[in-house]
Amino acid sequence: MANMKSLHALEILDSRGRPTLKTTCTLYSGASGSASVPSGRSTGTAEALELRDKDPARYRGMGCKKAVANVNSAINNHFTGRRISTQQELDAQLCELDGTDNKRKLGANAILSVSIAFARAQAQELGIPLYQAFANMIKRQASAFPRLTINLFSGGKHAGKQVAIQDVLVVPSAPASIEESLVLMSDVYHAAADIIHERYGMRLLTADEGGLAPPFEDTEKMLQTAVEAMRSGGYVPGQDVHLALDVAASHFYSNGSYQIDGSHYSSSQMIELFNYWCDTYPIVSIEDGLFEDDWQNWPALQSSLGHRILVLGDDFLCTNPDRIKRAIDQKACNALLLKVNQIGTLSEAAQSYVLAKEAGWLVTISVRSGETEDDWAADLALGWSGDQFKNGSIMQSERLAKYNRLLEIESRTPFPLVNWPNRP
Repeated sequence: MANMKSLHALEILDSRGRPTLKTTCTLYSGASGSASVPSGRSTGTAEALELRDKDPARYRGMGCKKAVANVNSAINNHFTGRRISTQQELDAQLCELDGTDNKRKLGANAILSVSIAFARAQAQELGIPLYQAFANMIKRQASAFPRLTINLFSGGKHAGKQVAIQDVLVVPSAPASIEESLVLMSDVYHAAADIIHERYGMRLLTADEGGLAPPFEDTEKMLQTAVEAMRSGGYVPGQDVHLALDVAASHFYSNGSYQIDGSHYSSSQMIELFNYWCDTYPIVSIEDGLFEDDWQNWPALQSSLGHRILVLGDDFLCTNPDRIKRAIDQKACNALLLKVNQIGTLSEAAQSYVLAKEAGWLVTISVRSGETEDDWAADLALGWSGDQFKNGSIMQSERLAKYNRLLEIESRTPFPLVNWPNRP
């Protein structure tokens, strides 16, 4: 049982130069923990609400002083001197204190910063690694590292919409370790950078998450170049390494159709296009292939592709237990992209994780495009034995902090990589 002494937040900057929160939780035992929260650019409409100041004269309205004040006043005043038995108890009280359906009163950013800071402080008090504290939340022992997916090319909202889809990612097929995964991904990434430099003769631009953002003519050219980079890096496409796509279709959907590569597609035509891509390229996962509220056609997407790839819901599900339950009932997908800040507390994210796993889905633990150098997401991916960890590219310190945390853990405790039973 933790005896809360104080909570203190301050405004810091994320990897895009936008404000976010860093909160420190101090217990009377002397243990303490701090946590910084991320922010997304490509967001689902059902996500919990980040509280922003909306003052155009300061950070273009993106300041977080109101959220900081909520931690330092209302939330701190509520918890100071209280004994908290579990993470679930803390998170339930945070939700009750907020009292809204999407955390708009206190702000999901304020609430999540407290949720994670408390988890860190409690782990320190108990003398256990943070990843095991996360594992305790779902009543298990940390046992396996996730497989890594690393951004190779970016488009969509992450790269000025040069091509419609958001990300093409590299997925090692059967690596023996985190270290081996990163070696492969580095080889492919730098091979791709060399190809782009030679082909376009330009300074290499990178997107929010560190993916390369060259001026591809269309999606097909992006996929072809990804396969070329695999071979140039010394690997066999479809054997040593595969591709995953973050389509983020909601962001090029309008008036009932999808505008991609200069053409308009219906939902059924998008499904046909995905089948063609999967026939042609070594794709093992498609994320947000359709508009986030196209409940009528997501089951058709799953029926058409779910036997061969991961049909992954991000904006479609928003790590929301109610949307996950509906998707399970409708057989609308077979994998969850879990982003803790979409729902706003660790406990609610854990509920979403358990629902997905009980349905036989795979779960990808994901960071956001606006990140900090806090590495708690790496511990979460290990503690919950996520099937994949989506952390962006191998560039930029906010991404490397998480990869380096996994390498650090692996050097001391060489967990195996998670097994994907009977799945791509």
